[in-house]
Amino acid sequence: MNILVAPLATDSATPPSGDARWWPHGRDWGVLLLYGVGFWLAHAAALPWGGTGYYSLWFPAAGVRFAVLWRRGVRITPAVAVVEVVADILSGAVDPFGADAITVIVSAVRPALAYGIAIAAIRWLAGGARAAVLAPPMPFGLAAIVAPIAAAVAALPWSLLRPDMSGVGDTRSIVLSLTGFAVGDLLGVMIVAPALLWALGVLRGTLRSPRLPRMSALAEAVAVLGSAIAMALLLARAELGLQPTPLLLAVAWIGLRFGRGAAWCAIVIVAALVLPQTARDLAGAARLQLHLGLAAVTMVGYLAGSFTEAQLRAQADLARRDRLLFQAERLKTLRAMSVAVIHEISQPITTLAIEARHLHGLAADASPEIAETAALIDRKAAALSLLVRRLRRFGGRAVDEPSLLPVAALLEDVVQLVGPEAKAARIRLEVASCDPDLLVLAQEVELGQAVVNLLRNALQACDDGIVRIACSAQAGRVAIGVTNRCATGPRVHDGMGVGLLVSRAIVEAHGGTLVRDGSDGTIRHQIILPLAGDPL
Repeated sequence: MNILVAPLATDSATPPSGDARWWPHGRDWGVLLLYGVGFWLAHAAALPWGGTGYYSLWFPAAGVRFAVLWRRGVRITPAVAVVEVVADILSGAVDPFGADAITVIVSAVRPALAYGIAIAAIRWLAGGARAAVLAPPMPFGLAAIVAPIAAAVAALPWSLLRPDMSGVGDTRSIVLSLTGFAVGDLLGVMIVAPALLWALGVLRGTLRSPRLPRMSALAEAVAVLGSAIAMALLLARAELGLQPTPLLLAVAWIGLRFGRGAAWCAIVIVAALVLPQTARDLAGAARLQLHLGLAAVTMVGYLAGSFTEAQLRAQADLARRDRLLFQAERLKTLRAMSVAVIHEISQPITTLAIEARHLHGLAADASPEIAETAALIDRKAAALSLLVRRLRRFGGRAVDEPSLLPVAALLEDVVQLVGPEAKAARIRLEVASCDPDLLVLAQEVELGQAVVNLLRNALQACDDGIVRIACSAQAGRVAIGVTNRCATGPRVHDGMGVGLLVSRAIVEAHGGTLVRDGSDGTIRHQIILPLAGDPL
């Protein structure tokens, strides 16, 4: 299978909200300023498709809104709503001094709030153990469908209570109006948001530029879509109307075969054929029917492409897991061999340490040179004996058994292990104080490896020279957080992400979850585990 276009920048399933502040700060101000301009321009571009009542059947401003909320996080939803109200006031769509100013402002705020709630709900469903059927990039496609529907549903009470505000009165007109609202927003989100997010990813360096497709794949896609367009035009000439079924099947086929990028390109081609037709003076019902067909093509095609890429990612994850299992078997064999060797040398080394201690005692009255040499032999033999005992403990069967483990002691050991790497990279490890009474039932070596992997990833992606480690407890669970600043955006490494995959597997095997979030370049990974008991 050949993906025609590079994957769009819509893959994150976890919310980029590493900051708990719900007001704009940092780069948010610049984003909101650009959003205000973009929203105003996109709103003006929707005027030729003004639908039944107050809404437009093609509303690209919804795509701009969705892209901002998806990229910056739902925490700035109130600020986005305020920006939209200001843009409506400056454009004259909202009169802040009119008799119904409060009602009109509330109606202008409501869509942004509905979008924020819908995106937060989909991301919550896609997080942690709930993500079994919502693997990336499926959350983006589902949120792009749910958000416009949520905004239309939120407008229903207002349409019923104040039909005069939207220019509709009877039930049929209300249904047509809200349907046009949902369809226009859905088309705007599905067509505009992926392109904006992809362009932003390319500019920030987090995505590669699209590669040229194979000629065979391009020929197949062109043939399928061209045949579908020709069939639709023939049905239209036969006075059956512009039927969406051939186009729906063609775009779905392209999505299943070549992924989201190719599906989106096919959707744009179909939209470019339909939208100029509906911008002309058509009857409201006929225009709504055409846009309903276009919305169906858009939803099915994009979800088909998302499903294909989710399957490819699942296959890649399985391949990585197979390689890890093979490597684990080799490590298990190596451990068995090392245990046997250590067992053979432990007895002689222990005897040597005892004799060295005895020699040290006998040489106390000897010459200073002999006494100093005996003391040195004693110290070295004792250190070697201690090292062998630790190796026996690490390689023995007891290491596989979970035990009560203080989180503070775990973090202390992990920091000592990673400390030399951090020093070599000129990065400071900041460790917050941790309650020594916080205990988890865990396998010490494995859980330590999970934290070490997260710390090493943070060291590689750190921009400001500081990696922070903290732990907190709430509601019977403890959270171990590793935070680093990456101001230029998440870096793309050549590795396979095995460290993060191993950490996630270890944490889930301990009954916990590994959560990643980030905003404004702040990346935080949290290991959340059940406490072994209440803190003393």
